[in-house]
Amino acid sequence: MGKTKHTGPIKLPAKPDPKLWVSKIPFGLGKVKPKHIRETAKIAWQNRDNLPYAVRILTQGVCDGCALGVSGLYDQTLVGPHICTTRLNVLRLNTMPAIREELLHADIDELSRMSSTELRQLGRIPYPLIRKKGERRFRRATWDEALDTVASKMRGLNPKQMAFYLTARGITNESYYVAAKVARLLGTNNIDNASRICHSPSKTALKRSVGVGASTCNYKDWIGTDVLVFWGSVAANNQPVSTKYMYAAKRKGTKIIVINPYYEPSMEQYWIPSIAESALFGTKLADDVYQVNIGGDIAFMNGIMKVWFEMEAREPGSAIDHAFVAAHTNGIEELRAHVAQQDWTTLTQSSGLTRERISELAAILARAASAVFVWSMGLTQHRFGTDNISQVANLALLRGFLGREYCGLMPIRGHSGVQGSGEMGADPFSLPGGEISSAADRKRIEQLWGFELPSWQGDIVGVTLENALLPEEQERKLRLFYTSGGNFLETMPDPEFVRQSLTNIDVRVHQDIILNTSTLLDAREAVVVLPAMTRYEQPGGGTSTSTERMVYFSPEIAGPRIGEARAEWDIYVDLARRVKPEATALLGCGTAEAIRAEIAQAAPSYDGIQHLRERGDVFQSGGAWLCEDGVCPTPDGRGRLLPIELPELRKPEGHFAVTTRRGKQFNSMIYSDVDPFNEADRYDVLIHKEDAKGLALNEGEAIVVYNGYGSMHGRVKQADVKQGNIEVHWPEGNSLIPKGVYEPFAGIPEYNTAVIVEKAETYHAHKDTRYVEKRILELETEMEG
Repeated sequence: MGKTKHTGPIKLPAKPDPKLWVSKIPFGLGKVKPKHIRETAKIAWQNRDNLPYAVRILTQGVCDGCALGVSGLYDQTLVGPHICTTRLNVLRLNTMPAIREELLHADIDELSRMSSTELRQLGRIPYPLIRKKGERRFRRATWDEALDTVASKMRGLNPKQMAFYLTARGITNESYYVAAKVARLLGTNNIDNASRICHSPSKTALKRSVGVGASTCNYKDWIGTDVLVFWGSVAANNQPVSTKYMYAAKRKGTKIIVINPYYEPSMEQYWIPSIAESALFGTKLADDVYQVNIGGDIAFMNGIMKVWFEMEAREPGSAIDHAFVAAHTNGIEELRAHVAQQDWTTLTQSSGLTRERISELAAILARAASAVFVWSMGLTQHRFGTDNISQVANLALLRGFLGREYCGLMPIRGHSGVQGSGEMGADPFSLPGGEISSAADRKRIEQLWGFELPSWQGDIVGVTLENALLPEEQERKLRLFYTSGGNFLETMPDPEFVRQSLTNIDVRVHQDIILNTSTLLDAREAVVVLPAMTRYEQPGGGTSTSTERMVYFSPEIAGPRIGEARAEWDIYVDLARRVKPEATALLGCGTAEAIRAEIAQAAPSYDGIQHLRERGDVFQSGGAWLCEDGVCPTPDGRGRLLPIELPELRKPEGHFAVTTRRGKQFNSMIYSDVDPFNEADRYDVLIHKEDAKGLALNEGEAIVVYNGYGSMHGRVKQADVKQGNIEVHWPEGNSLIPKGVYEPFAGIPEYNTAVIVEKAETYHAHKDTRYVEKRILELETEMEG
């Protein structure tokens, strides 16, 4: 852990800088861009029935949107207020009234005709619900009936036949911790969280490369670093307040580089509403964009290192920080030999970038005295996601961009609570402050908790869903699934398979604040719905951990309360007491304050959380920089330089590589059918104009995107996406993604594949039902021949 403390927010320059303006036309009139003023007015109108409460949430609570970490209207990076439309869109989840009874108890077929957006707009879940096999409506239940139903089922199960899952919708560290403790008390290690499908490779790769599982630096390090690289991250869309940090960085002379298959408009230019100059004239953000093939990032980074080693051969010290590498890393010679054998033809074909373009970025980074690498799902959601991130770590280690100001490795989180999930132990591989695989960590937690932990390896959530379809006699046949939030129908690959899995579980428990499409699915015995409080309603308040490891206290905020909703952690405790009344004395966790006191003992890096009590209280876990001065918390104190093999990117002739992207949404919650940055519809397929021309496709024309896993009907949207690649929206495009393909180290599902694009009229003209299979086989045979 670092010894240097965060020094607090800094001021923005007062004088405007016209060189950064996008246009002299005020407010970007006539341009495709978000209409922040109009949207803010619309959101205020939506919250008009609870406006004073909405204002208190915004000014007193910690943001329950992305993980930038805004407490009230302020953060630890920049002086002045911050607000963004992502937070404002999520706001209504906290202020809306309960669902009307006539809607809540409507026929399940009627409710099932609604989308998740429509279900969300119905309002909050007011009291426990049960729907047993054959029943066509939810009926009201008491808390005793609902929890006794779940507890009775649990008592009759092998613990390997039940599983817990926690999403990241405003869930606090306290809830993650209690869920992790309760799961182990009940004998199961089948507990997972939303990080599994977003940043699990980041934690895994950083642990093996530099010994930490979180961002090594702060947002302040963006502001003044020589180079700020966004790799597979569209922070302007997913974490809008980050554009304010980018603006501050530009004013300090930082060069911003974006690496992505699609030239995302929001990363090129943005109108930042909380900065007057930018709100009026916009801000040019990206200095350059490197359009890499989907999955071509490892080749790109191998190319950069190849250039560096070639530079070193000509002029020692021109690219590698030899003093840092010698003092703080292992593996330089193995990495050098590995990179030397890479041939440029393969690297350029795989990456999609010319040798000249690769050399360009290599030279920029070689000349830089400092750099921060920021990444997101563009790097992690691959079957080789961990290798992607270790490659980024290789770049940082070779240049010494670690453990000091203006340098670092940052997996930018998309949810306000997800950083703490694994750190609290809500993960099949983790315990609070440690790992399941560590005998020392297991012993430490067993001594603290007072009971023996289950010794078998728990399953990741994707495997948990697969286990629902195991034969009846199988030991791990999933019979009870307890989810806090989440909608796997709209987040996991192959939605039809997910539907089959969820309906094949005996008892499904949905602990949530709203209904979604998965809540309405049948179960073999019963579906139990438990109403949860938001983070702003929970007695004693709660904490969340930001991307930069700031642990913020969010107080309980006075306002209306929803029916019988309870704090998430309190529901877990009550359930455990019913399943194992003899173990009640071991549970503890009776108040939020008691939970925080226990977290401080269980997770050493969270020592300080026990002192968070008032609005604005915050501390940073691990100090300003992890691996400070290059010293890594690995057995020998050194980072590991790892030779990373190029992944096989098998794209048959006639196919396109496809990946998914986010539009106007927060996770799977969609707030607009049209993307405000490029005017794309949810079913628009982003394709390069030359690719469209080659297929004789016109703008707006109906097409079918398909492969052996599924199909998607959409329309042509010509865009500046890398040739040979297309992008579709998530989750609409998940039907194209194969199930059961997981990254071997971190277990994240693969969200990229190869597809065929055809005119809809051609696709549907073929009466032969085996056309798709024959067409795929035909193209693959052509490639092999």
